[in-house]
Order: sequence, then structure tokens, then C-alpha cells
Amino acid sequence: MTNPSFDFTNSFRDAALVKKVIEEIRRTVTRPWVLMEICGGQTHSIVRHGLDQLLPPEIELVHGPGCPVCVTPLEQIDRALAIASRPEVIFTSYGDMLRVPGSGRDLFSVKASGGDVRVVYSPLDALKIARENPQKQVVFFAIGFETTAPPNCMAVRQAQALGLDNFSVLVSHVRVPPAIRAILGSPANRVQGFLLAGHVCSVMGYWEYPPLAQQYRVPMVVTGFEPLDLVNGILETVKRLEAGIVEVANGYSRLVTFEGNSSAQKMISDTFMECDRAWRGIGVIPQSGWCLRPEYDLFNAEKRFDVAAIAPRESPLCVAGQIMQGLKKPHDCPAFGRECAPEHPLGATMVSSEGACAAYYKYGR
Repeated sequence: MTNPSFDFTNSFRDAALVKKVIEEIRRTVTRPWVLMEICGGQTHSIVRHGLDQLLPPEIELVHGPGCPVCVTPLEQIDRALAIASRPEVIFTSYGDMLRVPGSGRDLFSVKASGGDVRVVYSPLDALKIARENPQKQVVFFAIGFETTAPPNCMAVRQAQALGLDNFSVLVSHVRVPPAIRAILGSPANRVQGFLLAGHVCSVMGYWEYPPLAQQYRVPMVVTGFEPLDLVNGILETVKRLEAGIVEVANGYSRLVTFEGNSSAQKMISDTFMECDRAWRGIGVIPQSGWCLRPEYDLFNAEKRFDVAAIAPRESPLCVAGQIMQGLKKPHDCPAFGRECAPEHPLGATMVSSEGACAAYYKYGR
């Protein structure tokens, strides 16, 4: 479905090509449509390059829940804070989790109070820390969508192979298809077409999406992250909406196949099992997460440190859940830029590098 006249290898940000596609969107659209880009990385690219402002007024883009930091449930943040505060623990995490607010503080506060909280760039870095510090319990905060699941699985399996009984993971993995089902099944849903996350589909393929598209009569297009990727994804979605065609198309064929990475999928299914998962600001979505299989309980930090019963307290002012369901925009929140800003956030969408509120704040919306 990719237009062969476009050189997607070298022309991702070619302004002339982007404008050409936008003009084709103008010629194609005849009525209003609401599209959702499911991924926070796509949201940042759209806002950074002003693509939403260049589109014809008939096209409204709303922002989905595809930011792993943003949807990590508050109770899981509070569990991380409780574990990280223990003197025998070295708590490791990606950097963008450190400023995400829990019920009362964040991981930076724990670190400032003397907790051993370290930023790592891979779960294998955490594994190395565990090998170098056998007298300490090393915990890795394993968050993310399908994209980050394979390396997290690899770390757990390596820890088992090495007999590292001082390594564990606090798992908060979520899956895109159940989230889309929850959005489309909501009585308040406005979304009529989806731009699917290319990096998720590079791992999982897009074989899970055609049944969803057919059930809810909504076209979906696998889309990349550069301006040309995004406007082409919008064009292909609009073409299908205007023609009444319901299908899932691949606009990111340079990286994505229908089947995906079968080796990565097998590793995931051998290490994780599906479970119900709470999404911050949204609530529990059935079978929307992954948790460790029982044979890996030794490496389950939630069980090792007995923190399952922690009860969170969310700010009543934060409307991030409605933003991530496409029901509101960040500037619709009365706290945006006032009570809630990057220096004093109420929710994760204001501090995550992929959060919609952070994008609107950073780029002056």
C-alpha cells in the first residue's frame, strides 16, 4: 500500500513530500473523521512537527494510551517506591520512570532520601549489577508494551540460567490489542480509524488486528514515526474511511511483516502469561497485560517483597485517562500548565518522554 514514488529510506522528513501527501489528504477527505495514533512516540512526532495543524480541519487526531510510562498503574509505582526504599535493594529503572509521581513521591525522592536507585539502559545492565553485588537484592522495573518484552524475558531467563537469586523484576507489561478493544467498546468512543504502532508490530506483527477491525468496522494502518510515515498513514486511513473499506494495512513494510518476529513471540509466551492489568487513569482491562509464569516466581519482585496489597491514591485533578482514551486533549485539563507541569506533575503524561501532556507543554500548545 506504500506509494512507490516515495523514498521512505532517505526522505522521512522531506517537507515537500510531506506537503504533497497532505494535499492529497485534502483532495481525498469529504467529511469529518477522528483518527487515533495509538503510540506516544507518534504523538510527540505529530506535535513536534506540527502535522496536526497542517491537516485539513476535517481530520481530528486524538492521542492514545500507547505510552508505557503513562499507563503504568499508580499501584505499581507505589510498589516500586516501597521496594526501592528498602536498604538491601538496588532498584534499577529506565530514566523516564524516576519522575513519575506515585501517591506521594517519586523514585527521585527515594534516591534523594538515600535509596540506591540507578538508571539503566537495558535489563541486562541490571543483571550485571546483580552479578557484581551478590550481597544486595537487585530489582529491575520491567515496564512497557510488546516492544520491550523480549529483552525483559531474556534477562529473567539469563538470571535463571546463572542461578542469580538476588535478581528480580517488577513487571508492568501491557498489550496494545486489548487497549484498542477497550477504546472501541466504550459507549463514549469517538475513534473511527487507528494508526498502529510500528515498533510494536515489528515484534508482534499485525495478525491480531484484523478481527478487531472487522468487529468494530474500523480501518487500521501500521504506521512509523517520521513525518512522512505519519501523513502517509493518515492518508491511507482516510482513503479507507471514505471508501468504506475495513481492513488492516501495512504502511511500515520496511520493518513490519504480518507474522512479526516469531522467535521473540515464542520467548514471550514461554516466559510470560496473559493477565488482567490496570492502566493508569483508565482502569483494569481484562487480559491486557503480561505477568511472569509461575515457574519464574523466584524472579517476581512483587512476590519476593510482598507488596501486592498496596493501595494507591490518584490525584482527583488529573484527567490523563480521558486524554489517553481520545476523549479529551491535554489543554482541556483545567490543571494543565498550572497545578500540573513538568516540575510538579500530577500524572505520568506530563513527565514521560512519550506523554501527550508533555508534548503539548514542550511545544507550546
